[in-house]
Amino acid sequence: MASKAAQKRLTKEYAGMQKEPPPFIWAVPDERNILNWNYIIRGPPDSPFAGGEYHGVLMFPSEYPFKPPGIKMLTPSGRFSPDKKICFSMSDFHPGTWNPAWSVATILTGLLSFMLSDEMTTGSVTSSDSHKRVFAARSHEWNLKQARFREAFPDYCTPSSRDLPNMGQQPGGDSKTTDPKSCLLPPVPPLPTTSSGQVPLLASNASAAAASFASNTGNHHDSSSQPNKLTRKTEETSNANGAAGAWTQLVWDKWRWGLLIALAVVVSRLTSSRV
Repeated sequence: MASKAAQKRLTKEYAGMQKEPPPFIWAVPDERNILNWNYIIRGPPDSPFAGGEYHGVLMFPSEYPFKPPGIKMLTPSGRFSPDKKICFSMSDFHPGTWNPAWSVATILTGLLSFMLSDEMTTGSVTSSDSHKRVFAARSHEWNLKQARFREAFPDYCTPSSRDLPNMGQQPGGDSKTTDPKSCLLPPVPPLPTTSSGQVPLLASNASAAAASFASNTGNHHDSSSQPNKLTRKTEETSNANGAAGAWTQLVWDKWRWGLLIALAVVVSRLTSSRV
């Protein structure tokens, strides 16, 4: 009988399995005893187990999660002896290395990794890759003949093997589990605008423009600045000439009649002296 801690923990893990199952793995607890779980492992692509469907059981102690479970694989695989306990670091063969933080998902992910390796241990067998492929091709047909499989996984008792909720594939069919949003560049923020809708020159842009200008002019910096100096001198000369001309015009307008009168008086006196 499960302790309260085991009951609570395994109930939580079943909810987690339904929400976010690991790639190539699915597991459900027995309806009559939550300490007994049935699992399915699908053979990953590019492995001798590709296309295979492997049914097995996890047998949790009442002290779970403080003690590890026993693990068996029932479907012939060419890697483990059917219906025989498997010895690896997450099983009850090694209580000293058990970590209470490990979960059903962790255990089965570790079992899949161990299955893909060549390490020999209690419960494992030796076979060639060609034999593993033969077992993989026959695995679903073998499972359909087992009452325990049909009872635990009625939804998977179909003429051909059915994909698990997480087959490690993206919508495009890529078997890699990488996130496609990671290849996207972050959106470029829009440039700020003034009330008239124009884009102001930012300080960073001004600095970049100045640097670009300096790099383009290079050694021509002194010669390129000379026309600007000449232009400023020309403008100053023009302004001075303009001011002098305006002053001359003002004096002429005010004093021209006086000069004409004075000239007339001088002429008149000269005429009178000759007579």
